Amino acid sequence: MSDALVVVTGAAGALGRVVAQTFLAQGRPVVLVDCSEQALQSVYEGVSGDKHFVVVDLTDTAATQTALGKVFQEKGPAGVLCNIAGGFAMGSDVHDADGTVWQQMMDLNVATVLNTCRASVPGMLAAGAGKIINVSAASAITGKGSMGAYCAAKSSVARITESMAQELRGHGINVNAVAPSIIDSAANRAAMPDVDPSLWVSPQQLAAVFQFLASDAASALNGAVIPVVGLS
Repeated sequence: MSDALVVVTGAAGALGRVVAQTFLAQGRPVVLVDCSEQALQSVYEGVSGDKHFVVVDLTDTAATQTALGKVFQEKGPAGVLCNIAGGFAMGSDVHDADGTVWQQMMDLNVATVLNTCRASVPGMLAAGAGKIINVSAASAITGKGSMGAYCAAKSSVARITESMAQELRGHGINVNAVAPSIIDSAANRAAMPDVDPSLWVSPQQLAAVFQFLASDAASALNGAVIPVVGLS
């Protein structure tokens, strides 16, 4: 698996770029997936390695199948799929919600995972090997006030991870997830200027967990939703 194709979604984001660059630094071929070509070009300008950009709206099932299908025809099946694309938004009380935030959270966090898995798993099955790493959230272990939509979406990612692990474990495919607390990013620092970011989880710390889950050393892990919470 050391030279298997790695697919990273949300590759221009704070976590995605660190995970992707960690794999590139290892000499792995990496498919960098994001909805913005400009963002990809900006983030990876000057970054060396075997990289391939894919610009696609991952909430669009057909577009995802087409875009990733072309890559897999050219480069072979995904050996590692890192489903990092997602999003967060506060909402109103559940009883007072108009549905917009709920749909947005399900689209960004659940539909993206389902669509990339639909595009990637057939190739993994044919190869008899693969690693899928999803991103749930520590806050989704229980419900939180004004965060019902986000908690429901990330909890769904955890349940999808567990279900897929049961379905694919006999085919050489490991499916696991990380469940981070607050990630130390520029956006979070700006949104919470009074909080000590040293209590949060750094993208580098999370990338190390991705590296482990993508490795042969994690071959006995299947269906794990791993809390990565730092000191928070």
